Amino acid sequence: MIEFQTKRLIIRDHQSEDLASHHQLFSNPQVMYYLPELQTFSFAESQANLQWAIEESKKENRENYFFGIFSHSKERIGEIGYSLITDTPLGKHVEVGYFLQKEFEGFGYMTEAFKEVLRFAFFENDVYRIFCGCLKENIASEKVMQKCGLIKEGDFKKFQWHQGAFKDRLQYRLLKEEFLKL
Repeated sequence: MIEFQTKRLIIRDHQSEDLASHHQLFSNPQVMYYLPELQTFSFAESQANLQWAIEESKKENRENYFFGIFSHSKERIGEIGYSLITDTPLGKHVEVGYFLQKEFEGFGYMTEAFKEVLRFAFFENDVYRIFCGCLKENIASEKVMQKCGLIKEGDFKKFQWHQGAFKDRLQYRLLKEEFLKL
């Protein structure tokens, strides 16, 4: 099981006892506003989602690294993780995603968690390139990427269908050698 700690957070693989907080997070329409494809609508859906994440964490050739973010008092704050896009001779190319319970936004928790996940990915998991994106209107998510040193690669106009309209999407990246210079 993967687990790491920061000054204020515990970031770790999922466990079966996370079910209640997992359901609360994934079924919350406000939290999942920008990720409707991940939202669950029943306890059974949340349970299946959690079980899938647990099974992924046990695979020998793991391709998905999804972590719960918890305070040191064990309160569920959010979710962060990445998925393998391709594996190259230089290392893995992965896509990162994250989201928080609304009451924890604006306190730097996600930036703190993302920096630790970057450290893990580049130094312990043979990742070479990370990319991450958000809708342009999601200013908080873009700020997290910027604070973590990611570099804007794209500004795609009317790129993603969301809430009944095409919206602009931003794309950021970070290479291992760029991370080493931060």
